[in-house]
Amino acid sequence: MLSPRNERSPERATLEVSHDECRNLGTGKNMVEYSPFSEEIIHGDPHPIYKGLRDEAPLYFIEEYDAWALSRFQDVWDASADLNFSSVRGSTTSHILTKKLPLLRMMNIMEPPDHTTIRSTLRPHFSRGRMRKLLPEFRQYIEDALDALQDRDEIDVVTDFAQGLATFVASTVAGFPKEDGEMLRDLVAAFFKRADGVPGFTEEGVQAQAQMIEYFVRLSEERRRKPSSENDVLSALHGVEVGGALIDDFEVATNLTLLLTGGTDTLPKVFANTVYRLYQNPGDRNKVVADPARALDAFHEALRLDMPTQNMCRSLNEDTEMYGTKMKAGQPVLLLYAAANRDEREFPEPDTFIMDRKPPRHLGFGHGTHACLGLHAARAEATIGLQEMLKRFPDYEVREEGLVKLQTEFVQGYSNMPIRLNAK
Repeated sequence: MLSPRNERSPERATLEVSHDECRNLGTGKNMVEYSPFSEEIIHGDPHPIYKGLRDEAPLYFIEEYDAWALSRFQDVWDASADLNFSSVRGSTTSHILTKKLPLLRMMNIMEPPDHTTIRSTLRPHFSRGRMRKLLPEFRQYIEDALDALQDRDEIDVVTDFAQGLATFVASTVAGFPKEDGEMLRDLVAAFFKRADGVPGFTEEGVQAQAQMIEYFVRLSEERRRKPSSENDVLSALHGVEVGGALIDDFEVATNLTLLLTGGTDTLPKVFANTVYRLYQNPGDRNKVVADPARALDAFHEALRLDMPTQNMCRSLNEDTEMYGTKMKAGQPVLLLYAAANRDEREFPEPDTFIMDRKPPRHLGFGHGTHACLGLHAARAEATIGLQEMLKRFPDYEVREEGLVKLQTEFVQGYSNMPIRLNAK
């Protein structure tokens, strides 16, 4: 059973409250209120609410959905590695709260042993060693992309650079046809697009997911008709057995869709956040210019501070008790990653960008069974991208009046970030 424990925070061990008190911990009108679909979370600044949850209601009951939310770092860290907190009923709010997304057989809603089988099959294709072999391809793409932009006074670092980079890397690593990259990127954008007044995924978003799956089904069928000697992700998935039988083309397609959305959506937002944080902290930017190896430190700190993924979801397999409160089997639990990554119990000055922080752990790539499979690819592309960009444009200026954010209950971050390449 998960229990409230953290040697750095002795007050947690003694905090035991009733069900109602846990939800209403606080006083009077200042009592924190939280819903993943609230205006304040999606269109405002969610972090004051996240801090209120951590301080006043670390185990928060969302009455409308009969669900719980965890906001403190240690709780989210522990739950991420506890199989009692299961993803088989869904891993997003659109699976287990609004139930708009269908439950499809893909890794993010599987648990061992099936999850282990697929993940272990794919792991060599996303390993640190393979990324080292692919670095020359990544660097060549980045150099060519920046060469094409260098004569312009202003670019959008997201749409003109980071999105294309993420799509190229995802296609290279997973073996997607590069000529279809722009079309796939448009489908991913449609998948994550939201509409005012509609909680979670829209009907258009659900249809975009269906189109991605249809595309990958055709790709899988074609590979079966014309087998390739290439040792890529698609060939690897064709050899996966789950429950004593090879997975079919539809299940191959759902997992490729997961790899596509995971590999192309969040990286551009983290890259843009890093560019912005370095602009706001010119001393740190100068350090990265002087020592390009420090680009990875900047990326990790921006990922911790401005994590795009607001939450991931689990459901309880068994009755569980936390903070003296009983949680029932089957109830959904939201793991608030963006809140946990700013927990002052884990990170001193958690709301400050400290490039040299180098914490021993954070939740930027998740934790436990469902930790990000593509973390080595993300680190590689972000590091080289920042290094090459700063080599050419060390004095860039972020045009703050042109910033546009994608703000959803699930993923948040800049969708547009115009920068002047040579501000001096």
